[in-house]
Amino acid sequence: MSDRDILKGAERQHPAIPELAEQLRDGKIGRRDFLRTASLLGLTAAAPYAVAGKMTGTGMIAPAAAAHHEGKKGGNLRVSMNIKEISDPAVFDWSEKGNVARQFIEQLVRINQDNIAEPYLAESWQPSEDLKTWTFNLRQGVKWSNGDDFGADDVIANFARWIDPEVGSSNQGRFAAVQEVPEKIDDHTLRFNMATADLSLPQSMGDYPALIAHRRFMDEGGDLAKNPVGTGPFELKEFEVGGRAVLTRRLDEHFTGPVYLDQITYIDNGADPSAELAAFASGQIDLNYQSTVEQTQAIAAIPTLDLLTAATAQTGVVRFRVSEKPFDDPRVRQAIAAATDNARLLELVYQNLGELGQNYHVAPIHPDHAPLPLIKPDIERAKALLAEAGYADGLEVDMQAVDNPKWESSICVAMAEMVRPAGIKINVNILPGGTYWDRWDKWPFSLTAWTHRPLGTQVLNLAYRSGVAWNECAYNNPEFDRLLDQAGGIFDVEARRAVMAKLEKILQDDGITVIPFFRSVFVTKSKKVKNFNAQVALEHHLNQVWLDA
Repeated sequence: MSDRDILKGAERQHPAIPELAEQLRDGKIGRRDFLRTASLLGLTAAAPYAVAGKMTGTGMIAPAAAAHHEGKKGGNLRVSMNIKEISDPAVFDWSEKGNVARQFIEQLVRINQDNIAEPYLAESWQPSEDLKTWTFNLRQGVKWSNGDDFGADDVIANFARWIDPEVGSSNQGRFAAVQEVPEKIDDHTLRFNMATADLSLPQSMGDYPALIAHRRFMDEGGDLAKNPVGTGPFELKEFEVGGRAVLTRRLDEHFTGPVYLDQITYIDNGADPSAELAAFASGQIDLNYQSTVEQTQAIAAIPTLDLLTAATAQTGVVRFRVSEKPFDDPRVRQAIAAATDNARLLELVYQNLGELGQNYHVAPIHPDHAPLPLIKPDIERAKALLAEAGYADGLEVDMQAVDNPKWESSICVAMAEMVRPAGIKINVNILPGGTYWDRWDKWPFSLTAWTHRPLGTQVLNLAYRSGVAWNECAYNNPEFDRLLDQAGGIFDVEARRAVMAKLEKILQDDGITVIPFFRSVFVTKSKKVKNFNAQVALEHHLNQVWLDA
């Protein structure tokens, strides 16, 4: 295909794509910036890679095409991972829930190993020039496991629940611009008429709470574990919270092509990483959800295992609930942040295996990240801020942390030592998971682990937009919301970063979080597990994985 043919096809999708291609050719934007933005604007499948290859002379191909192999059929993939309840995908709040459910229910869009949105149950999409009207074309011929045809009514039913504030779905923030259900054009075509422009719409459809349940999901009990009807390549046969989940391959052909595994067995090995390592050593498991940073050297030394790693936007957010005293005073929050040494926390807690954080929830790996001047700890400033807030004689506060994984509570304990010279005493209460997570969004002062999202705007919509379900800081800033709406409608990478810099500075100045670092993640697999990569959000896409025993 010639440059002209490729760009003609691109222009039919969105008039900005040829301009993006020119920016790529002239070196004004990078390859990943082009791939991600062009994909979001509707240049789907292998086309953005073809354009990038032509413009840069690299001969690029899409990961799906590059990874295609003729795998070996059969076998039972045994995966170590906590098994959590999976009753309602609309309110999923753990990636592990998505990993079990993703094998039998699916998303409209999937995020590939390049962090790029690719069509899945949605075959393609076309945004309007102003990014406020989106047309989605659904894949035809997809069957639910009960024999029903997949179509527009399924998507409409899911969006109706997602945007209903009574449901309490995090998707209300994820799809903040979607304030009415999509319009049905025909059985496989939908039109979204958005309240505001949002470039990230397709990318948000790849997050784990955006798995598509059957249109009669609520009418038939609203419990996925008890009624596991899905479009995926596997069927759920057994499920026990804290025990195991067993999935077997459907006998009919899946639309992605051949599926190799006969069975997937998720096994809950508890919270002890050493027990999981022993299970690897004895051949009881083939793959895990993630390995701890403390285990990386030991795993790398075992010849039968592969240690996979990925740089991510996953992080531990030390957050203040700004509606609670004394954290309703920004000077108190700023004082604690000023007394904290983020670089030292990265070294002490995570062996420098990550990227330094700057107390705003946008990571260097995010394409819309705008670097701000480096912040450094300042004990004298912290003391002055406390005195201004009325705590010249010091401040004592309680902080909640979860006992597992260890790196989370380690941040809190180390931080408590750091701030002592400023006259701040933090009493760290380390709690078991059940106790901690029951109130994770209500603690006045605590640490929450957040997973990776491909775009910074996605994270900000989920966690800091006024009134959304996962706004654990109780943050309410109309100017922040206005700028976030503005950033969502900008496809030009540099222009978007300029607005993101303002958003990041607002978060940093308001002092609602301490974000010391963004961590790399580690996954362990047996060498017999083929065609599996560590995904930035630790998602399991297993339909093309096989065992070479």
